[in-house]
Amino acid sequence: MTFTELLRNVGLFGAAVMCCLIALSVFSVAVIVDKHRRFRLAVRQSEIFKPMYTKFLHGGEVQELIEAVQQNQNSHVAQVVSAGILEYDGVRQSGGDPVASLELVTSALRDSISETLIQLKRGLGFLATIGSTAPFIGLFGTVAGIINAFRNIAATGSGGMSVVSGGIAEALFTTALGIFVAIPAVVAFNHFTGRIETFHVQMNRASSQLVNCLFKVPQVMEREFGDSQVVEQKVKAMEAKAHAAR
Repeated sequence: MTFTELLRNVGLFGAAVMCCLIALSVFSVAVIVDKHRRFRLAVRQSEIFKPMYTKFLHGGEVQELIEAVQQNQNSHVAQVVSAGILEYDGVRQSGGDPVASLELVTSALRDSISETLIQLKRGLGFLATIGSTAPFIGLFGTVAGIINAFRNIAATGSGGMSVVSGGIAEALFTTALGIFVAIPAVVAFNHFTGRIETFHVQMNRASSQLVNCLFKVPQVMEREFGDSQVVEQKVKAMEAKAHAAR
């Protein structure tokens, strides 16, 4: 039986199942291509942003880091650093206490990580749904094909292969199509989930490095805010306050 003959023997319900699976396959491929493009762009811009961020951690200027962030806005690391450095720069320009802004900067970094993860995970739920439901949708087609085969037997009064082959072929084809749609979705979901875990580690590392640079290295704060002794006293007071709160 050729593919054209198979399509001619497909019932209405089986055709609906096949169309549904084909639509899910198209949507799945679109999500996979979009996530791959976005992740590749994020990695590339993060690699470009990394030297500027390293330079800042070793004594670079805040304004240079802000400019680097603006040039690499698709980088997940740059997005997180941007939230913290802009909060920090706002306190600096307003003449506020740099040590007292620790909680604000930490909160901004934490919120930025959460928002970035939400953006990175967008669409993965759809892939997971396709991967888990496509085989069961294919089973609907299997049932429809078997029913079609029995209807042909009832209509002809005989059970030869020429009578049931159309329904059996429909059942097997929809089952295979459901599995074919599910496998790429599951593989892509697991792949992107692993990449997101790597991005999460990188964002946490960048966040910790930024906090350590801005609030736990007196030389950096002296460069931005003045007398190192005053800075050290404020840092010790802040640590003592945090220890007492525990």
